[in-house]
Formats: sequence, C-alpha cells, structure tokens
Amino acid sequence: MQVADVIIVGGGIMGCGIALRLRQAGVRVVVLERSIPGAEASSAAAGMLAPQMESDGPGAFLELCLRSRGLYPAFAAELRELSGVDVAYRPCGILKVAFNEASLHHLDATVAWQRGMGLRAELLDGAAARALEPRLSAKAVGAAHFPDDHQLDNRLLVRALTMAAARLGAEFRSGYVRGVVQEGGRAVGVDLDGELLRADAVVLAAGSWSALVHGAGVEARAVRPARGQMVQFQTRLPLLDRIVTSEKGYLVPRADGRVIAGSTMELVGFDKQVTAAGLARILDMALELCPELGSAPVTETWAGFRPWTEDKRPYLGEGPVPGLFLATGHFRNGILLAPITAKLVAQAVLGERPAVDLAPFRYDRSPAQPRT
Repeated sequence: MQVADVIIVGGGIMGCGIALRLRQAGVRVVVLERSIPGAEASSAAAGMLAPQMESDGPGAFLELCLRSRGLYPAFAAELRELSGVDVAYRPCGILKVAFNEASLHHLDATVAWQRGMGLRAELLDGAAARALEPRLSAKAVGAAHFPDDHQLDNRLLVRALTMAAARLGAEFRSGYVRGVVQEGGRAVGVDLDGELLRADAVVLAAGSWSALVHGAGVEARAVRPARGQMVQFQTRLPLLDRIVTSEKGYLVPRADGRVIAGSTMELVGFDKQVTAAGLARILDMALELCPELGSAPVTETWAGFRPWTEDKRPYLGEGPVPGLFLATGHFRNGILLAPITAKLVAQAVLGERPAVDLAPFRYDRSPAQPRT
C-alpha cells in the first residue's frame, strides 16, 4: 500500500525541513523517526551559524554555507509564523581568539582572503577584542571578528520545524527502518519494523545512522558518528554578547544567561557517554577564553553525534538508485545548512533544477576533491 508520495527517513532538522518544503508544494509526506523527532544531533548542537568562522577557504562548500546563512532571517520569521515558536535567532557576530602569534598570523590570513571575497571580517589586537568583549581573557593577543556569523537556539529550531511540518500536514511515524526497498532497480519505499511502506520517492536524512539503513547504498564508512561532548553554564547576567571561539572550542552565550561550551570531536562509534577527559578539555577551553566562568554553575552536560564524512561535506540530492535522495553528512554544519538543504533536496525530489549545483555534494563525488 502506498502511504505517501515521499517517505523521509529521519526526523531531525533535515527531515523536518524537507517535509515542510514538500508539504508546501502539495506533496504527501511521511516522516519516519525511531524516537522523538530531533532528539539526536539536531538537539545536541550549539546553534552557531558560522560559515566564515568555520571555513578553511573559498569553494563550493563555503558558498553553500553562505547562501544558507543568508536565508536564516526570513526562515526564522517563517517558522515563527507557522509554528508560533521563536527560534531565538540572534545576529550577534563571532570573535575567534588567538593566544599566540602563530594563531594570530593564521587569523590574519583568514581575514585577508575573506575580505578579498567581499565578506565582512576584521583582525583585532587584544585590546580591541576586549573592548568588544570585556570579559575576554587578558591572555588573548588578538581576534578575528566575523560580524555576520550568528546564532539561534537549535532546540527551539527543532521544535519549530517539527510543529510547522505537522501543521501543514506531514505525517510522523515512529519505528525502526530496516532498509530501503527496491524493485526493478528503483527505490519504492521502506521496510518499517517488517511492514512495507510504499512511496514514489525516499529521502534518507538519518544523520549518523544513514549508513546503517540497508539498501540505501551509503557505504559503512561514508557517514560515521563523530561524538561531540558539551557543557552548559548558567550565569545570572550574560557574560558575553558574541560567540567567542578559539582553536580549542567555543562559547555560545544565550540571552537568558546560559553559555553553551563545546565541543570534542571523537570517532568512537555510537558511544554517547560524557567522559571526564572530554569535560576537562571543554572546561579548560572555557576558562581560558572567559576566566569569569570559573564561578558559574554547570547545569547540564551531554553528548551528541555529528554525521561525519571524509571530506567534511554533506551528501545532497540524487542517491545511488532512482527514487532515492540523500540529505546527510552535514557534520558540524547541520543547523547552518538546514534551510538550504530543505530547499535543494525538495527541488531535487520534485524534479526541479536545484538552485545550487549539487555536483560537489553527490554521493559519488571524487574523494580527491579539495576539502572546501
């Protein structure tokens, strides 16, 4: 029995975002999630929208990230209208801090090539950085300021996307997807706990679990879980106005006084434990950046899985078999790439020409391509 036009495997921000766009196009959609929608990487992130701070250089991936960041003001307003949930989008900017001359030299080079692209970026000395963030460590010798990198509350984003998709008619089902079902060399549905659910197309948006879905053609090592441990502080008043980062990690200040600190990057399989060593690294990083956090209570610790790929880029668009589409492998940029992924994958499913060339993000792209 055909249950929908499109089945989406995965109920995180990618699955819910694609479901929203397909419902707006009049497509019948079923979203399959093994637990609570958005319970994994989508809820475990920090909510940074930081293509400039995160980038290693120009290229197709940076262009994709910049386009997605540009969609966010309208995307946040749309979600508030559809769901009633404000995702706490904040155009706060980011300071990436250097504690030695070598790091400062690297930041200087980053600012130079980004300014050459017409992006806003500025190199600050230590005094100028502390003028922007007075509680920044006195040991900081300088910082790069990226005023157009922003943040939101990713847990609110998950809630807003889920509610918006559901209110527009997307159906959500829980269960274990055993695999993608193929007939005649084409994806025709999925096996959900032994039940065949048919559809015209299947979208794989299962994050770190994508390679475990039998029949999807995603190799076991193509998408792997990268554990990221996180710490939350609570301060009476916000200590920072901007996101503050270093080579070791980041501090994301929320308007209510919370500070999200992270993160480790560990290829340890599906082990979601929070470890003493992981917490020690995060706490050391946090106190190095902002010593006043030493008196702040730790109110929460957690770990989540980022869907890691060898070249740090996602798989988007057509999959290995007709009727199968991919939206996975977003690694550290899942929150940032949610609006552009929803738009592009929905366009691919609908048979439209995607607004961005998806060749650099195909499942069969050359591993020799540069990591941009």
